[in-house]
Amino acid sequence: MATIDLERVKAVKVTHEAELLRKANVVGVGIGFRQRGGRQTDEVCIVVSVHEKVPLDQLAPDDRIPAELEGVPVDVQEVGVIRAF
Repeated sequence: MATIDLERVKAVKVTHEAELLRKANVVGVGIGFRQRGGRQTDEVCIVVSVHEKVPLDQLAPDDRIPAELEGVPVDVQEVGVIRAF
C-alpha cells in the first residue's frame, strides 16, 4: 500500500466532500484505490464517483475536480447512473 496516512485521507475527504458533491456530474465521494487503465492500484486516494467522465474542456472551471487535495491524490471514477429501488 502507498505510504499515506489513512486518517489524514479521511480528514481531507471530510473537509472537501460537500464542495466536491456540488460539482456537476458528481454522485459520490469516498476513499478507495486509484484505478489506472481499468486496473486497481495499491494507491489510496479520495475517489470521486461521477455519472460519466467528461473531457476537461467541456467542464466549467468550477466543476473540474483537482488531481489532489491537500497532498492527497484524487481519482475520478465513472459509475453510471445510480438508482435506488
